[in-house]
Amino acid sequence: MITFSNIKEILLALKREEDLLTEMFKRRKTANYKYEYALELVDDNDGRLQYLIDRSVIRQNGNTLEIDDLYLQFFEQVLEANEEINTSYINENLEKVKQNIDYYFNEQNEQRKYEYLRTVKNTLRKIGIITLRNVVDLKRNIDNTFKSEPNYKNKKAKLINLDNKRKDITKLIEQTEQLITDDNITFFKTATDEELNRIIVQLKMQLHKCTHNLIEIQRQIIDFLNQIQQQSGVIEKLRQIKYLKDQFILETTTDIKQILASNNTVVFEPNPIYPLKLSLEYLQTDEEAFASIKKIAERKKIGTKLKQPVAEKISDEYLETQIQEEVQINLEEVKNGFVAGSNNLFDFVMSFNFSKTVSFDERVTIYCQMVSLYDNFFEITEEVDEKNEVEYAMIYPK
Repeated sequence: MITFSNIKEILLALKREEDLLTEMFKRRKTANYKYEYALELVDDNDGRLQYLIDRSVIRQNGNTLEIDDLYLQFFEQVLEANEEINTSYINENLEKVKQNIDYYFNEQNEQRKYEYLRTVKNTLRKIGIITLRNVVDLKRNIDNTFKSEPNYKNKKAKLINLDNKRKDITKLIEQTEQLITDDNITFFKTATDEELNRIIVQLKMQLHKCTHNLIEIQRQIIDFLNQIQQQSGVIEKLRQIKYLKDQFILETTTDIKQILASNNTVVFEPNPIYPLKLSLEYLQTDEEAFASIKKIAERKKIGTKLKQPVAEKISDEYLETQIQEEVQINLEEVKNGFVAGSNNLFDFVMSFNFSKTVSFDERVTIYCQMVSLYDNFFEITEEVDEKNEVEYAMIYPK
């Protein structure tokens, strides 16, 4: 693998292909970027595209291109567009601070002690920035998951995983606060450095801000999970009601008529509008009250009434009542008759005297519906019989 020789070469390469990298960064979440798309933005006669591939700025997989993970993470972190919540990076920096504090106390040379002190300051500064970014990314991921994830189970699982991330960040904040206040209080008192004191104050403010945001995030996660639970429960009930309605047994197996009769909600009623009367103080004013009175007077002014045209007489044939009757099968009645006898269910349904003509296929359907709805009342055996090329189980009443 070919590498860049210095920073200047890296910056020149990124600047020269800024149009291509910008377009590929915009499409990092969508389908793979085609090789021919890149040729429209880069003149590859002098091998500029291959130059980036050789140095692993972009990677080629067949006819597709993508930005290398190293550069992609750099762009996302600098632009604060990353969605990855990396708590392990905070933990690594905490361990790095502890190690360099130990090195500081063990070192006698002042110059090397200062290098360890500088590493501690830079790492503490990074901890504050990374923690804030993780909290912001966590809040954004929670909102996107709740609003965009269509699958209820995946939505719930993702929110629970994000809540675990919240707990990890909270624990790391507590460890950081303990590190700078209790565990290494000797270091922060002996290492007299004005910049270090400013960094500690700034870090405490950042951690305090993160803690308050995490409390709000916890409340939001709980609220979202409750909404998901409620919505999923409502959907399951609606599916069950629709199934009973499609089977024409909703009224016979439920008390929906009694529930609707006792329900007096007025959600579909129009909101009442109450007229607002003008106060006496307002009517005593000159300009505003006079303008209002003029508007009301014009509205109430009686003018010439237009005579409304009279419609023709409605024909008697439109007023004739037409009744269409439909006979439905009461499965509850069929079940009661079967339970009272000793015959097997299939033969019973085949010989049952319905109130209308029922074909063989329709009786097979009724047999299946009975097994599905009233299996608790039946004794389903392992015996199998066949009739008209239809194989069925032998079922008897309990």
